[in-house]
Amino acid sequence: MSIRFTTRARGRLSAWPVAIVLAFGLVACSGGGGSDDDKPEASTAASESSESRPDAQEGDSEKILAELKGPSGLFLKITTAERDAGGFVTVSGDLKNDGEKTVNIPAQLSGNETEIIRNGSSLGGATLVDPKGKKRYYVLRDTDGRPLTTTNFPALKAGESLPVFMQFPAPPADTAEVTLQLPMFTTGTFEISG
Repeated sequence: MSIRFTTRARGRLSAWPVAIVLAFGLVACSGGGGSDDDKPEASTAASESSESRPDAQEGDSEKILAELKGPSGLFLKITTAERDAGGFVTVSGDLKNDGEKTVNIPAQLSGNETEIIRNGSSLGGATLVDPKGKKRYYVLRDTDGRPLTTTNFPALKAGESLPVFMQFPAPPADTAEVTLQLPMFTTGTFEISG
């Protein structure tokens, strides 16, 4: 009888710390009672870009480096641009159809080089511009001439997005800011990390 009581008592006692932690967590998450006037305002540019995009959500943890608008409701959001030890830069993001109809990815995004076009649809027409060094970098290719980018795009339905990447030769280490150019899209300027 006393063993059963002790087990029950332990069960009840072990539940108390959990209840206290949960209660404390709820109070801490509620913000402590400050008014909205105490909070700093977001920058105008950030709020405008969030309002213009239907998929933008408050508290989006993903940092947006640049946004490029394309034809037929296509929208390219650049989220990372990192230098790699191998001497190249990988630019990644999401290609989204913000339009109301299904869209085929334009063939112009592959560029006009025969070797790249022969390997199917891609982002092979993208270039990275170093305004400081006044140089333009083209998408890297493997030994078979295939571009080091996302390839063979499906048609994108309304609201659908697709993760994409492109790899370029790295500009000099002292170059941080670059501009991405993609056929039929607006340009986007951002900083390389790493």
